[in-house]
Amino acid sequence: MTDVQTADATVDEETRLRRELAAVYRLVAHFRMTDLIFTHISLRLPGPDHHFLINPYGLLFEEITASNLVKIDLAGNPVEPTPYPVNPAGFVIHSAIHAAREDAHCVLHTHTRAGCAVAAQRDGLLPLNQMSMEFYNRVGYHDYEGVALNLDEQKRLVDDIGTHPALILRNHGLLTVGESAAQAFLRMYYLERACEIQVTAQAGGGPLIVPSPETCEYTARQLAGEADADFQDDGAYDLAWAAMLRLLDRVAPDYRD
Repeated sequence: MTDVQTADATVDEETRLRRELAAVYRLVAHFRMTDLIFTHISLRLPGPDHHFLINPYGLLFEEITASNLVKIDLAGNPVEPTPYPVNPAGFVIHSAIHAAREDAHCVLHTHTRAGCAVAAQRDGLLPLNQMSMEFYNRVGYHDYEGVALNLDEQKRLVDDIGTHPALILRNHGLLTVGESAAQAFLRMYYLERACEIQVTAQAGGGPLIVPSPETCEYTARQLAGEADADFQDDGAYDLAWAAMLRLLDRVAPDYRD
């Protein structure tokens, strides 16, 4: 492969990743998981430079497109000319996890009502429904230290998420990681739904039914495709993501621009 062909392949891959990340921003907006212009979804680009894509600071998530995403370095600084500002302080959480986790190609953080409510509960996420059991013993917890503006918090963030696919930031919100933007989004979708169901169940005021630890662990393994079962549903996430893209093609096709 010539240098020109290699460069073309890199551009094509970046375009694909830009569209995937822009799709996630639009889906987070569509499913009402935004906080005005705040919070981030970041995606690592291939190559040795440790570059990432992130939203232009000041735009609503419904305004994000593939072309207006900003390319930044590990410190949150733009590496290409851009008319948009970047909020480097908001990248403290993301950069720590990207740097520590090779599998964390995408980091997605939200401040939703249900997520913040569960993040404020002493016992955190409870295994009250099948959606929450995806995260049974697979979610970390990070104690609140104030607005994440200090770099010395990064080590504690990394220690607290460990190898988990999700992190609950106490008194703050939710975070998921994924090997792709699609995986991080689908994890966040179901983590958010689990929190909504938990808050709703608690609001009923009656005693809650919690399945046995053995059942919860088995269900978590089933949902991860790791358990012995008569049937497997290995293509579920791919089918769900394809459905999400069809949804966007109907309601917000300009995300690809």
